[in-house]
Amino acid sequence: MRQIRIFDTTLRDGEQAAGGALTLEEKLEIGRQLTRLKVDVIEAGFPSTSPGDFKAVETMSREFRDVEIAALSGFRENQLERTWEALKSAERPLLHTVISTSDIHIEKQLRISRRELVELTGRTVRFAKNMCPHVEFSAMDATRSDPDFVCEVFAEAIAAGATVVNIPDSVGYAMPGEFAELVRYCMNNVPGIDEVIVSVHCHDDLGQAVSNSLAGILEGVSQVECTINGVGERAGNASQEEIVMALRTRADYYQAGTRMVHSELFKTSRMVSSYMGMVVPPNKAVVGANAFAHSSGLHQDGMLKERTTYEIMRPEDVGQGHSKIVLGKTSGRHAFRAHLEEIGIDLETTDFEAVFLAFKQLADRKKEVSDRDIQAILEDQFHQAFDQAYELDMVQVTCGSNSIPTATVRLKSDDGKVLKDAALGTGPVDAVYQAINRIIDVPNELTEFSVNSVTEGIDALGEVTIKIESRGRTFTGYGADTDIIVASAKAYVNSLNRLLSILGVEAQEDARAAVAAGVAS
Repeated sequence: MRQIRIFDTTLRDGEQAAGGALTLEEKLEIGRQLTRLKVDVIEAGFPSTSPGDFKAVETMSREFRDVEIAALSGFRENQLERTWEALKSAERPLLHTVISTSDIHIEKQLRISRRELVELTGRTVRFAKNMCPHVEFSAMDATRSDPDFVCEVFAEAIAAGATVVNIPDSVGYAMPGEFAELVRYCMNNVPGIDEVIVSVHCHDDLGQAVSNSLAGILEGVSQVECTINGVGERAGNASQEEIVMALRTRADYYQAGTRMVHSELFKTSRMVSSYMGMVVPPNKAVVGANAFAHSSGLHQDGMLKERTTYEIMRPEDVGQGHSKIVLGKTSGRHAFRAHLEEIGIDLETTDFEAVFLAFKQLADRKKEVSDRDIQAILEDQFHQAFDQAYELDMVQVTCGSNSIPTATVRLKSDDGKVLKDAALGTGPVDAVYQAINRIIDVPNELTEFSVNSVTEGIDALGEVTIKIESRGRTFTGYGADTDIIVASAKAYVNSLNRLLSILGVEAQEDARAAVAAGVAS
């Protein structure tokens, strides 16, 4: 099993992402976390570009002793000297220099000939080697270069003392097959390449950075340059966590691994995301919030029976905690019952079916149903458990700043009748209650009305609790719904059902008492 070196460039190429600049302390905190992650190389910055980067490289060189510290430099002698000045106190320094090899860069940016570029490569590497024993040379834009010329430049760099040669896809242009072919060509045609570390550095402009990096590993490279969360210039770099876990999960295929502490990946991802202000998409592989979340009923059923039916990695392996069964409209009975049991709720079959139906109705209106939503459903079912004289079937409201609130309500009675009426009110809830009063003609007074949001967000489930008084008695009503007007209507009907239930019992008791009194006389 080959060991692949992980060259982390989050603090150099990653920081080049638009809006991703870091303070010195943030860079140091991320650097400390990268040492806990046990990357092999930390590219700490580009010292000649700013005093802040110089300070970061200098500080990390002194502080981090169990990891190679790399710093990037241009090819000019003053840039190389400035870079070495920042890097020289490192236990294991790596001076990284880069020169373009594609014709478009040579002609349009450097404005020199190919022969001059080869000579420049030799001079640059020799000058760097005189200061630092460990020198990396990168052929910028290698994937848009003449492969034979790339090989010629690498040969010159190795002859001048380079200990690492890097094959970059600098603009994310190559496809995996093409990139593998370029790496293979270099491995077979560069004199001395067997004696140095061969690295790859891929960008994600066409979404192929990870695939290209892994293709390079299959062709025999021993170092991959990547960043946490794939941050970096333009569309970013190859995502470190994806490469590392691909090697770990498919070691049978790649026959290669890393020395990384995988359980630190999620923590590192969140730190970089927080400090750089770049949100990790929920569907991001390995470290996304949904990477180990299951919402499909079919998948949930499989997960509950055997985790490996739908998970190829364990969330604990990357520090994600545990798998999540997300309750939503595609969840099935098995997952819902299992979740109820997990939160300590055991229902009889008939009760379960009623609760499950209410859950599915709510899930059709919410993206995700939380435990607090479920508790609200259970409480709503509990309040509806007694005999219902009336059931809310429909409520419709019209209101606004220049209109009179109007409500139309339809109820179903326990004898199968459908009753409907409409009314005006001082507000939408008052209009609903006036309409209900026209259908259920029982004198009462509303004494208390409270609304509470069960969960956060625009689709939050709202719960309404009310109290009404009638004949010197107080009756409580409860309703829950994503529409607060509907919840209010449910609560009012619930309280009236309670009132009618008590009045019915008392009427029966009065009748029995009257009969008993007649018999006695």
